[in-house]
Amino acid sequence: MVPVCPGKPFSRPRVRAPTSRQAAEFDRVSIEERGVPEPALMENAGRQTALIVQHLFPDGPVVALVGSGNNGGDALVCLRCLAAWGRRVTAVVVGNRPAVESVLHGWDLPTVRFRPDGGGGSEAAADSDDDSSSRVLREAAVVVDGLLGTGIRGAPRSRYAAAIEAANAARGVIVALDAPSGVDGETGAVPGAVVRADLTVAFGWPKLGTILHPGRMHCGRVVAVEIAFPPGPGADWAELVTAASVSRWKPRRPPVTHKNAVGAITILAGSAMPGAAILAARSAFRCGAGLVRVCASRDARDLILDIPEALFVDSGDEAALRDAVGAGDALAAGPGLGTGDAASRQLEVALQALDSRPAVLDADALTLLSRAPADALPGGAPIVVTPHPGEMARLTDTSVAVVQDDRLGAARTFAASRGLVTLLKGAPSLVADPHGRHLVSTTARTSALAVAGMGDVLTGAVGAFLAQGAPPVEASGLALHVTGRAASATGLGASMMPSDVVEAIPGALDVDAEPVTELPFPFVTFDQAPPR
Repeated sequence: MVPVCPGKPFSRPRVRAPTSRQAAEFDRVSIEERGVPEPALMENAGRQTALIVQHLFPDGPVVALVGSGNNGGDALVCLRCLAAWGRRVTAVVVGNRPAVESVLHGWDLPTVRFRPDGGGGSEAAADSDDDSSSRVLREAAVVVDGLLGTGIRGAPRSRYAAAIEAANAARGVIVALDAPSGVDGETGAVPGAVVRADLTVAFGWPKLGTILHPGRMHCGRVVAVEIAFPPGPGADWAELVTAASVSRWKPRRPPVTHKNAVGAITILAGSAMPGAAILAARSAFRCGAGLVRVCASRDARDLILDIPEALFVDSGDEAALRDAVGAGDALAAGPGLGTGDAASRQLEVALQALDSRPAVLDADALTLLSRAPADALPGGAPIVVTPHPGEMARLTDTSVAVVQDDRLGAARTFAASRGLVTLLKGAPSLVADPHGRHLVSTTARTSALAVAGMGDVLTGAVGAFLAQGAPPVEASGLALHVTGRAASATGLGASMMPSDVVEAIPGALDVDAEPVTELPFPFVTFDQAPPR
């Protein structure tokens, strides 16, 4: 079992996640325009990996599956370093390699040719079962996957597919270089055979395909290491939501203030599901809102009074609804609102009263929005929408399968076409703004979040951060991180309820107290435990 980092995804203040194409282009720029020698990048990648392997898995033989590209070269550097430190190593060559490996600098590593039928032979001796690739893989404590890297398109070819299956059948832990072989570094797709890694060491930055599912499920723990790339990642690269970035975004209260100055949120809910309004209101309070108004029908009043801190407003009274929206700093609309004519009119009134105030729309408000004309939303008001894939499919008049096939593309296209910050819920959740910026949440690593009511908790959190002055993208990232961390902190797994998450939010807000990675290396820039 691979050792797990304790708690948060450790990171520097800003961590990007390029696609494989973006990373390849930055490689080219670094080498051809910035003067970074390609051998230096390979040397650093292999040596940093060797240091991590030696720290986490200090005992037993290390075997690397070596492909024909740079990924194979990185693996050979890793083996060379480990051999110099006294580890027993073997290279199992799968691809075509040069007769003399310049990256070995004269080191004569034990080498075995991979044979799909399980046979093999040492290049220094005649073929024998004693030197077979199957034997060395069987005896390995650590298997380094240096087969394909992040540039793969489509399913691995038969020889590589056989090597992948041999790696998965080995008993040792598997360490993938940059991405497990078979994972598309662009989209996270897994079109064929794929390495099931326990640890993935990413070079420079974690690649987007290793953060998105289904690829993420094959990566295990993801550790990104600095390997001497120059500064200046592309502005269109995805940005990961980490504790370090959240610490910069989190609203800070002044020492002397009052309830109306620290964020007043108006929640437009309904009587169909009053529990949704209660969850959203409690979440907003826990996320720091100073004043919460809940606008709902009179039928729900007695239930909503279960939150004694909240102010109740009759949503059927249009003047009172306008006043409530106008008195707040942000609007959260949708939890339990309903989708009938009365709910549609209430949403229309609330949106008209927004002026330039921010809003978050979720649940029934999204259903109503999908029926409304494109110009139904007020201009000038920063608005966040938080659809799950089914709601996104309705908003874009497509299918859930199409949305899930390219979740980031769906969020970015909708955000740009409608001028809305779009938080697409899922694993992982994504945030896209109309100007091309996009975030990927790295916090919610547990499927326990798949429970009714969690969307209402998230809506209350986004609304609370908007009310406290956080810009829409940052408010969305904050809400995802805090609710995701709170869910993990409950420790309740599949028995967790949304109300448990609400009560865990206060501890999750203290992002500065999160533990950091236990890896003692300054070159580690990101460290995230496996999904659960």
